[in-house]
Amino acid sequence: QVHLVESGGGSVQTGGSLTLSCVVSGVSIDTAAMGWFRQRPGQQREGVAAIDSFGSTTVLDSVKDRFTISKDNGKNTLSLQMNSLKPGDPGLYYCALHFGARFGPTRRESEYRDWGQGTQVTVSS
Repeated sequence: QVHLVESGGGSVQTGGSLTLSCVVSGVSIDTAAMGWFRQRPGQQREGVAAIDSFGSTTVLDSVKDRFTISKDNGKNTLSLQMNSLKPGDPGLYYCALHFGARFGPTRRESEYRDWGQGTQVTVSS
């Protein structure tokens, strides 16, 4: 059974940084495509960043040059480095796993089968 567990959320001031981690169990992520999504208050969940089976990445325009997605295959962990956090960034952040290999990163929610429970990010001014 596949489990994804996020951690690293918290409360930071505007301009601060956080690193989110997603530890995966039950399957190797070596060739997996994965993504980070967030749900902001009153809004639908949106794809923030994604990485494909070959290491190519894509990020949402509003977080470009601030957020970086990466995989550590040895630790079976997905990370999201978030710098220069803004008031528009808070929300519940989820990691997700695409079943099977995928060429080309995608932030499309329907492409992901397994999801974590989320970790909360708060940004104060």
